[in-house]
Amino acid sequence: MNDDTIRLVTIGRIIRRRWRLLTILAVVGALLGYGTSLLFPPRYTTSASVLLPGAWEERELLTQTEVATSSVVIDRAAATLHWHGVSGRDLQDQVSAKAADGNIIKISGTADTPERAQQLSDQVARQFVTFAARIVDDNTDPEAAAQLEALQQMVVQTNRRITDLADAADPGQTVESVQTRTELEKLRTSLQEAITKLDQAGPTANKANMVVMGSAARPAGEAPPTRVQLVVGGALLFFLLAVIGHLTAARVSRRLRTQPEIAAALGSALLGTVDVPGARSAYRPEGRGPRALIRRLLGVDVRWDIPTPQTSGDEASRQIRYRRVCARLRDQLPAPRRLLVVVPDGDEIARRAAGQLVSEAGNDPMLRVVGVSVSQPLVPDRDNESGALVVLSAGVWTAVELVGIAEACADAKHEVVGIVLAGPVRARATQSAGRPPDAATPVLAVGNDGKGSSR
Repeated sequence: MNDDTIRLVTIGRIIRRRWRLLTILAVVGALLGYGTSLLFPPRYTTSASVLLPGAWEERELLTQTEVATSSVVIDRAAATLHWHGVSGRDLQDQVSAKAADGNIIKISGTADTPERAQQLSDQVARQFVTFAARIVDDNTDPEAAAQLEALQQMVVQTNRRITDLADAADPGQTVESVQTRTELEKLRTSLQEAITKLDQAGPTANKANMVVMGSAARPAGEAPPTRVQLVVGGALLFFLLAVIGHLTAARVSRRLRTQPEIAAALGSALLGTVDVPGARSAYRPEGRGPRALIRRLLGVDVRWDIPTPQTSGDEASRQIRYRRVCARLRDQLPAPRRLLVVVPDGDEIARRAAGQLVSEAGNDPMLRVVGVSVSQPLVPDRDNESGALVVLSAGVWTAVELVGIAEACADAKHEVVGIVLAGPVRARATQSAGRPPDAATPVLAVGNDGKGSSR
């Protein structure tokens, strides 16, 4: 394959020509996903929210999420739930917590039923609030508590003093009244400072007042991955792997596609290219037996990496190509012009092209067609032929296979005088009058006729 391997048209060609195989693999993947869902029981997940009043920094919220999923909180929740055979260690992987916007901690619980998932989330949230409050109470500084109480008493005393002075103050402009009002202003300033200190101590106390924001909602559906997701995911995974496998196989393929490569492998020159019209069945390689039947049922007996055949001209234009090849052979060969036409076994397009060449050539040159196995090439020994003409399709055979055919021809004393490439085309709906392309297809001669020699 070239750099255009992953184009959409290439993927579309894979789907069109391998749809049976892709469908079977997708079904296998779906069955595997279904089997996987049977191994893992359905799971349900829900969340309970805990509000943290006051001002909290991000690192403090992260600390609270760790506290919510700590072993102490989980063990207390497990002891409260009284689930048979379920300990805090078993619930450790079923509980998670994360910080959300607005100083909210979301505690999520996962269980095998919706009821249990709801109970687990609610119970962990309650135990978290209780444990966090206890931590704050245990860490309270006695000295700070005494200072806070003293501040509160100071506020009360100052309020009383202000009230007394206000009742005794002279509303006139005497020195005593001015001093009284000054003293009142000082007391009000002291009171304001005390109130400010109390406000500063307030958020620390408020942090212990966490609130569970209602019960967790009962989950209405399974937590992912659900059985449907596993089935669809398995089918999609196998489908994608099959497509990628086709692209990879085409990328590393060593089949020769260009004319110079084929000519170099066979050690001869290209005499021309011919078109072979026909239905899709004409592009199937020959083969019998269980393996061939399975390949045919799966649709893998037809090459997918060969581009869709183009629509050819009429019958007359196709015959011109064959006549030109025959004319080149007449100009190249001395009389009497006899040739052995070598066609690789399994190349149905090349076989039909060879039959059309025989029909167009008539007796000048006289052509005899033989099929040669590419795995064990065997060509009949030379009789009165002037050489061998190799007819094959492009993009089907590797360099090693073509070299083997060339060596088998050399062992049988046949010189490869030329190469003809056959390509499939789609015939027009209405063809001009003339002979059909496969009307004169001869019966192929047997490669081993008793006089052959192998390479």
